[in-house]
Amino acid sequence: IPAEESEDEPAAGEERPDTRLSEQDTAGGNQEGSKDRSKEGAVTEETDGDGQREGQEQPDQTLATNNKPRKKKKKRKTKKNSAGETVEDNDLEDIDSLLERIEDPRLAPQSPGGITTDTRPLLYVEHRNLNPENELKRYFGARAVLGDQRPRQRQRQYVRSMWLTAPKNTWPRYSKTGITMQLLDTRRGVQHFTFEHHREYQQVQFKFLDAVESMDPNNIVLLLQMNPYHVDSLLQLSDVCRMQEDQEMARDLIERALYSLECAFHPVFSLTSGTCRLDYRRPENRAFFLALFKHLMFLEKRGCPRTALEFCKLILSLDPENDPLCVLLLIDFLSLRAREYTFLTRLFQEWESHRNLFQLPNFAFSVPLAYFFLSQQEERPELERSQARERAARLIQLALIMFPSVLMPLLDHCSVQPDARVASHPFFGLNAQISQSPALNQLTSLYVGRTHALWKDPAVMAWLEPHVHEVLCMVEARNALVQEAEHKRKIRYQSAPRNIYRHIILSEMKEATAALPLEVTSQPVMGFDPLPPLDSIVSYTRPERTSHPSNESTLSLFFRSLLPNFNLEGDIRHDGDDEAGAAQDLNQGVNRLMAAMRDMLANIQFQEPPRDDNPEGDGDWD
Repeated sequence: IPAEESEDEPAAGEERPDTRLSEQDTAGGNQEGSKDRSKEGAVTEETDGDGQREGQEQPDQTLATNNKPRKKKKKRKTKKNSAGETVEDNDLEDIDSLLERIEDPRLAPQSPGGITTDTRPLLYVEHRNLNPENELKRYFGARAVLGDQRPRQRQRQYVRSMWLTAPKNTWPRYSKTGITMQLLDTRRGVQHFTFEHHREYQQVQFKFLDAVESMDPNNIVLLLQMNPYHVDSLLQLSDVCRMQEDQEMARDLIERALYSLECAFHPVFSLTSGTCRLDYRRPENRAFFLALFKHLMFLEKRGCPRTALEFCKLILSLDPENDPLCVLLLIDFLSLRAREYTFLTRLFQEWESHRNLFQLPNFAFSVPLAYFFLSQQEERPELERSQARERAARLIQLALIMFPSVLMPLLDHCSVQPDARVASHPFFGLNAQISQSPALNQLTSLYVGRTHALWKDPAVMAWLEPHVHEVLCMVEARNALVQEAEHKRKIRYQSAPRNIYRHIILSEMKEATAALPLEVTSQPVMGFDPLPPLDSIVSYTRPERTSHPSNESTLSLFFRSLLPNFNLEGDIRHDGDDEAGAAQDLNQGVNRLMAAMRDMLANIQFQEPPRDDNPEGDGDWD
């Protein structure tokens, strides 16, 4: 009897997790599982006091209860969940909802006191924070966000579940595009990957470059009709739609590009570990960086700063040393908007020693602002709040000393009139903006134009005012910090690196774009590859054209501009030293020229001016 009891109890224990995991299929079993657990609790109490006989009888009772009402309770599967929880909006068929239910009990014990941010890696990415619907649900509720979309999701047949984007029914059916990801090597626990283009995809890429050179977006549309998941075409056409103020279509194209790239991921490639790297110098990898960045900007405009911050961390984790898109100029703004003040202060503390983040105006001003917001949180201990208040005061004074040209434009954007002492003092006056280098002007203009809305809070302005006066007192006293900061501004910021220019172009901030140097604005900038690195690692090249316009005459180039198929020289002969061959080539060239001229003259048609039945008219043709 004891042996039979030991065999029965594990069987009952094994059914409980199964019913939890398959609750949307056999929710009736969930109710039975709760009954089994309650009865097993009674069994344990009885066996402790009276022996094992009661425990032997109890499995027989559970088997008897499980045989009868199982089919009846199966019909009521949408009403209750395991442990008596109600399932809001019946959304458990989605893998994201299942993930949240699995992760929440595991993560909950770590969340109080900010323990999670200390134990996890700095650039740890959570899958559930990559879905903007989860953030919108927290703001507006699941019913307002999803609406009537859930029944439609159940009808999808061929859609794969992805982390970066949610595939839509309106998208074309996905097939292999010719993009794959390969693992190059593993060094010190860091895995280096790269995307690769197969031969078929390379041919499509060459057609895309021809379409871009034609300067006609319709050619890109035609290319996408034949290859609906060509990534560079999706990126370029998204910019065209955004310029035409079709934001919805532009965002949809970016999401489709991310979906295409995610389908090509290597099985070992992880979005969350923070140890997977992609080299931006390889042209095949750039599309993933750019698609993530553009998707991030759409999320921020959509009102999902927490999701945008998670994508920003993902971009930074792909190449934290080089930061090809310079997302460090953006991550502070997203942290403040998402109210992730602890993450921003931790990033500053861990990276300041080897990255010199305080040399960037955005970190110099955003970090003390984050400490100020932390000091205003009443749920924190008083000691922690006082420490945050002291750090905020010290750092904001250092920021004002190091970057005095930020204050007046910031107050101007916030529609705040400074007092007479601040307005008339030369330290914060117009001279501070004129004397700074163009590279520093780009950084300060970018920060003010992007984050001025965060400084409009009256409480923030009330906190900033006394520190401005304190800095003026230090300037008048000729403090050594003021002289040192002025010396640093003259030595540093001579020229901005290429990734900062690339970030300014992608951000499209008017204040910063106007300050770009001529060598950047004079060259064409393509949306699928803005300012490519000078040390690119090219794996395949575009084949050369069959024509050689450098050897052609001016007349030949003129006819080529009129007739693109015209070729005066014809096929290049290898026996160029043969005089007879040269004479024959000349005769053939003249014949082609004459035939081209006849065709051109025969195709010229003069359009007659429109005739008007009114003989007097309005005098336009006089």
